[in-house]
Amino acid sequence: MKNLFIYYIAIFAPMVLMIGLSKTDLVGPQLCVELFFFYFLVYRTVIDGIRLSTKNVIPKKDIWKMIIRGYHFKYFRELYLK
Repeated sequence: MKNLFIYYIAIFAPMVLMIGLSKTDLVGPQLCVELFFFYFLVYRTVIDGIRLSTKNVIPKKDIWKMIIRGYHFKYFRELYLK
């Protein structure tokens, strides 16, 4: 996932989908909160880790470390700007 445009689509599309489903009442509030936590704790960890791994910034075995809060700021430039 070296392409920055594809990365932004991958991180924003699920959030837009969750908001759309909650606005149309297709998803209850409890499920919406559970999906929100899954998005931030699991999905973003994996997506950010894959991006850094494909750019050879971190080894593939260290993708799980992206779940540590604040670890994203260490690689902010590589994740969001390059």
